[in-house]
Amino acid sequence: MPELPEVQTMVNDLRRAVVGRRISFVWSDLPKRKLPELGRLTGTRIEAVSRRGKNILFLLSRSRKKFLFVVHPRMTGHFLLGRWALSKNSRLRPRPLASSGPMVEKVNSYLHLILAFADGEMLGLSDARKFSKLLFGPEKEVGALEYFGKLGPDALSPSLTLPEFRRRIYKNKPVKTVLLDQAIVSGIGNIYSDEILYAAGIDPRRQAAQLSKEEAGRIYKAMRSILREAVKVHGTSFSDFRDLRGRKGGYGERRLVYGLSATPCRRCRTPIVSIKIGGRTSSFCPVCQK
Repeated sequence: MPELPEVQTMVNDLRRAVVGRRISFVWSDLPKRKLPELGRLTGTRIEAVSRRGKNILFLLSRSRKKFLFVVHPRMTGHFLLGRWALSKNSRLRPRPLASSGPMVEKVNSYLHLILAFADGEMLGLSDARKFSKLLFGPEKEVGALEYFGKLGPDALSPSLTLPEFRRRIYKNKPVKTVLLDQAIVSGIGNIYSDEILYAAGIDPRRQAAQLSKEEAGRIYKAMRSILREAVKVHGTSFSDFRDLRGRKGGYGERRLVYGLSATPCRRCRTPIVSIKIGGRTSSFCPVCQK
């Protein structure tokens, strides 16, 4: 599932590639209930791209009206910039015009939404499971939705100070569960919560309310540094995530515990263990994370 680094990677790429461009044509095989006003995207100009938690926000304009198009990639969604041949038969997937390279990789073939520009270049949303959440409407209406009001402060926001972070995470729940709660702090998922707690030396089963100030500070510092580092290397690509050009992110090679069950800990050589916490698999070192 794309987390903050992956979504921020998409936003950074999109800002460079599509801001200022006008959508001339829209193709989709999504059911109308998924995005009932899909046709209204045609003719809009992309003014800005931003992120709120794990949501990508496109600010669009037509005449003097402003709209928001919101995409939450969920499990398997990611944006691609390229060119595809479209068929009138909606059962046939768009075919990349490139005969080789990242765009022909299967993970990049599950296109369910394409926004075309006047020069023939296209922005596609590939989503193998079709779980992506899509919202579209007037800027003020969409921006004021309760959906956004439930999100906690962004994990990398300057407004999330250490004292505020401590106040928010002191819950009577395992610290791993707290980090995954988007209403407490938004942007962290299963991959980076494991990496953050390993770097901080904290057992994911610890009750967050019992953490000392020093321990909470270690988690905060690790959260900031790991997420920033992951953004720099375009996130993690274990399965579905790819950047705008269809390429894998580089953080997977730097991970220390996530998905590494039974492999030796880099610090003490004790085998990494994996357990379920709140229904989510958590990997940690039983010696380094007491």
